[in-house]
Amino acid sequence: MKRILIFLSVLALSCGTQIWATNLKGKRPNVILVMTDDQGMGDLSCMGNPILKTPHLDRFHKMSTRFTDFHVSPTCAPTRSALLSGRHEFRNGVTHTIKERERMALSTTTFPDLLAKAGYQTGIFGKWHLGDEDAYQPYNRGFTETFIHGAGGIGQSYPGSCADFPPNRASKGRYFDNAILQNDTIVQTKGFCTDVFFQAALGWIHQQLNSETPFFAYITPNAPHGPMIGPESYKKRWMDAGWDASTSGRYGMIENIDDQFGLLMEKLDDWNAWENTLVIFMTDNGQAGRSGRLNGKRVPMFTAGFKTGKGSPYEGGTHVPAFWRWKGILGEGIDIPALTSHIDIYKTMIDLAGVSLPEEMQSIDGKSLIPLLENQNPKWEDRVLFVHQGRWEKGADPNDSK
Repeated sequence: MKRILIFLSVLALSCGTQIWATNLKGKRPNVILVMTDDQGMGDLSCMGNPILKTPHLDRFHKMSTRFTDFHVSPTCAPTRSALLSGRHEFRNGVTHTIKERERMALSTTTFPDLLAKAGYQTGIFGKWHLGDEDAYQPYNRGFTETFIHGAGGIGQSYPGSCADFPPNRASKGRYFDNAILQNDTIVQTKGFCTDVFFQAALGWIHQQLNSETPFFAYITPNAPHGPMIGPESYKKRWMDAGWDASTSGRYGMIENIDDQFGLLMEKLDDWNAWENTLVIFMTDNGQAGRSGRLNGKRVPMFTAGFKTGKGSPYEGGTHVPAFWRWKGILGEGIDIPALTSHIDIYKTMIDLAGVSLPEEMQSIDGKSLIPLLENQNPKWEDRVLFVHQGRWEKGADPNDSK
């Protein structure tokens, strides 16, 4: 097991169009949290990538308040566990992405569970990756609407609890026309997976807006996680430029995500929904894949200056984008450099919804981000964050791990 400590100081906020929010606690906004899979800091043109085209996310970045020192876990299931529980993943029993180490402890109270009890509708669309057995499924962990693939990736199957649905495991297309679990029923979908997840989320969001019901929408596409399969229309320009199939698929998936995020923004415009909706874009860990082949020659990909990526306990594996927009409430083009983390989402969501934590639940490691969003000179002390990486076999003693 590897572990590092990150200790950084709070710096001054950057200039921008600042609207200092006040009294955010209990405002009960709608929340849309989009978290992509294995997309790092270097996978956005607004973060400096010279060849990717992500105009919609670039525009969202300009419109947002950005947490510029925001950290997650090095891999998928650990991040999802920490985000939903407010505590480090090891304390939830999640130390791996497979081998029954991805199952979040059933004793964990998730923040969607508390939101649902407080009158919110809560939906997940995409990747869950915290246990595929019935007791672990999102419909038993606080989500009122479930629309997910199984396992850690579409078509994956590992011994134990981590396996996608049989039709996806047998599919040659893998990311197209997938079988999806909608609540307690497996349904057949048509189209590319990312498109399908966003379409389902948008339909559900529209229903909640029409019924004037507060909601939390957790949109978690599996892209751009491997295998690197993108729609042909998105791969073509990369293949034509001489890139290998894997790089073309990955970059195609990222540009497809950007278009789907653009559609989300367009619909929020059409529905006049921005004023009471907090939209967050983030990723679940650092960048996967740091080189590719261009005209047969291996070349480095843009990594935003990080020498490591996914799977590393160092900054390249944990430092991710975190763009927050709440029109008229949060400022535009504002950078908040305080050291923040996925474990801070829990208390932030609870405070925004005006929900009290129950007496009988897990202890929380994170802090509410509301002081940083409300105050030009926040009381935010220097802090230490622990970053864990551990992959133990089922039944193994972690003390024996190297």
